[in-house]
Amino acid sequence: MDHQALEQQSFETEIKPFFWSEHADSVSLCLSDVDCYKTDVFATRADDGFEGNGYDWGSLAQVFIDEKHPEWQDIIKFDPEGSMFCVYTGMQNKEVLKAFALAFKQACENDKVILDLFSRAELD
Repeated sequence: MDHQALEQQSFETEIKPFFWSEHADSVSLCLSDVDCYKTDVFATRADDGFEGNGYDWGSLAQVFIDEKHPEWQDIIKFDPEGSMFCVYTGMQNKEVLKAFALAFKQACENDKVILDLFSRAELD
């Protein structure tokens, strides 16, 4: 396995349970098991109507971008569904989406940070 393949494999392991997908002219970061990851975070606002679905993940990611990396606002696009969280960008911005993937996953793993961000998420 060459260096680039090893690097990609390491990246994909680091962002789990999110997964990376490359297409002809775009790249995407998705989470298909939206109801199995960070459920405790979404439970904190269940009374507000949050369920932890793909749209709720999108709301959380939007707050993350708005507050932590506003320079990504016009680059990263959202395409959530009820059962899946998905963001994407053009192939020319592949490295930006990789940076988002790593930073967002790191934020998700820090309960204090993610709960603080989620406190300002708006129901979609």
